[in-house]
Amino acid sequence: MPVQSQVQKVGVVGCGLMGAGIAEVSARAGLDVVVAESSAATADAGRARLEKSLARAEAKGKVDSAAAVLERVRVVTDLGELADRELVVEAIVEDEDAKTELFRTLDKVVEDRSAILASNTSSIPIMKLGVVTERPEQVIGIHFFNPVPVLQLVELVPSLLTADETTARSRAFVEETLGKKAIDCQDRAGFVVNALLIPFVLSAIRMLESGFATAEDIDRGLVLGAAHPQGPLALADLIGLDTTKAVAESLYEEFKEPLYAAPPLLARMVDAGLLGRKTGRGFYTYS
Repeated sequence: MPVQSQVQKVGVVGCGLMGAGIAEVSARAGLDVVVAESSAATADAGRARLEKSLARAEAKGKVDSAAAVLERVRVVTDLGELADRELVVEAIVEDEDAKTELFRTLDKVVEDRSAILASNTSSIPIMKLGVVTERPEQVIGIHFFNPVPVLQLVELVPSLLTADETTARSRAFVEETLGKKAIDCQDRAGFVVNALLIPFVLSAIRMLESGFATAEDIDRGLVLGAAHPQGPLALADLIGLDTTKAVAESLYEEFKEPLYAAPPLLARMVDAGLLGRKTGRGFYTYS
């Protein structure tokens, strides 16, 4: 018998590109959503991001009423507002220390002991997040892809301690409630997609760094020669060069394979704040 997700109250921590996207698809599915941000300024920015995305969706006929969807979302600055949530998805910066500290806090804040505590991490092992709580059996990776309202894939990543029921409920939430497609991943850095994708992106960065080809020609080659929707350097800009670097470092720490090592050019660009689309400049410049 199919498992019903039974989730009606969703919490999201972080209202950046990923967090806002997760909040949007949850609200579009008719759920009650609370999004927690770290300050009034970031909360306002997150709310504006949601409004802009939903306005586009309404203009394209993807939703009947952006205003009606927004009524199901509250953006707050107090994690205590997540106390009654049945599922909370963490979508903050890709930093292990920050995420583990947040999970310690969520463990204390979320009152329902059967609630699912999920991470949208791109690469950090879920076990490291689960063991800092008193309910590791309720902790799982639910990894969405950017842009969340558009891309259908979600990676489900249980740790060795995640209960089968948690995994089943998470799958029901992803597939039945949100209408997305889930794949199962082992709890290893990078999971499935990033373990394949990041070495490919890093190889393109090394090619550019060595002077082998221009950014434009590298990307054009993959778009026109391999039917990719966009080239690897444009994709890195979309992902965010800081996130790309963080995922690479997580993969290298776990596997110690040279193909996962972040190239010096990537590190220098991150140090310079050239993070891609979100800062207006990466391998390309954005208006």
